[in-house]
Amino acid sequence: MRLDDLKPASAPASISLTATSRLPTRYGEYVLHVFQDHQAGVEHIALVLGEITNSSNVLTRVHSECLTGDIFSSQRCDCGEQLAAAQSLIHAAQQGVIIYLRGHEGRGIGITSKILAYGLQDQGLDTVEANIALNLPVDSRQYHAAAEILKQLKVVSIRLLTNNPDKVSALLSSKVVIDSILPIQTSPNAFNQAYLQTKKLKLGHALSLC
Repeated sequence: MRLDDLKPASAPASISLTATSRLPTRYGEYVLHVFQDHQAGVEHIALVLGEITNSSNVLTRVHSECLTGDIFSSQRCDCGEQLAAAQSLIHAAQQGVIIYLRGHEGRGIGITSKILAYGLQDQGLDTVEANIALNLPVDSRQYHAAAEILKQLKVVSIRLLTNNPDKVSALLSSKVVIDSILPIQTSPNAFNQAYLQTKKLKLGHALSLC
């Protein structure tokens, strides 16, 4: 697939494709697309495995950027494990897409505020209480960029890998056709058990916890 193949005749000004290349990974050889989000001022990534153009029920992970979890293998969250699990599942299916949304660090509060929130969590607050104590939103993430990327990739409908009901609602409101929702379960550890419990009880995430 060439760069020009993904450019619709009337591409919206808010999102534009800027680069495409192969990306061999331990989970197979993806095609990596970079999309410039002109409104948010960030670059998002779409990792595509197999042929998805004009395809239905494409296995899809819309993943929020998490520096500490995705890059540094933090045990305080489940983000890095979810990303790896999504890649493994897509590799097994031999078709799928991961949309990696930048600017979503700490559910949208940024890396500095996220680390300040960690400090408050170390003092006994949970992840929701810490954001509120910092006078920050509990979750300010938006998903219209993911919907637009799926549109430009010409994906007809998706099977969404997520535990987050708000993500489902946001994508549906952006006219993404979701055929099914597949939970993406990871194993809790001593450092993220309380965090996952909070996500389940206060944020409504579909999680099975021991």
